[in-house]
Amino acid sequence: MTGMTPQVRRNDDTQRYELLDGDRQLGYAEFRPVGTAVMLPHTEVEEGHEGEGLGSQLARAALDDIRAQGKQVMPMCPFIAAYIRRHPEYNDLIHPQQRAVFGL
Repeated sequence: MTGMTPQVRRNDDTQRYELLDGDRQLGYAEFRPVGTAVMLPHTEVEEGHEGEGLGSQLARAALDDIRAQGKQVMPMCPFIAAYIRRHPEYNDLIHPQQRAVFGL
């Protein structure tokens, strides 16, 4: 890494939140708009960078962006679902069809 803090950007063309260190992509979270919700089906961090907190940074940025859009989330990705379980401040974003999965 360049020593800078990696940044997350939403790329609507690829339907991904991309975690970038300069021009280098370190990870991504796929998204799919579904009506008033956003489905998050898959998250991936580049091999060799697991355990550095990058996935959590990516999850937080994606969820914060979805909140800013006034939408709900459908966390189909196991990593995103686990992140929400550890951070209940995002429970209000969970789409009603998935609330039972989270015991809400």
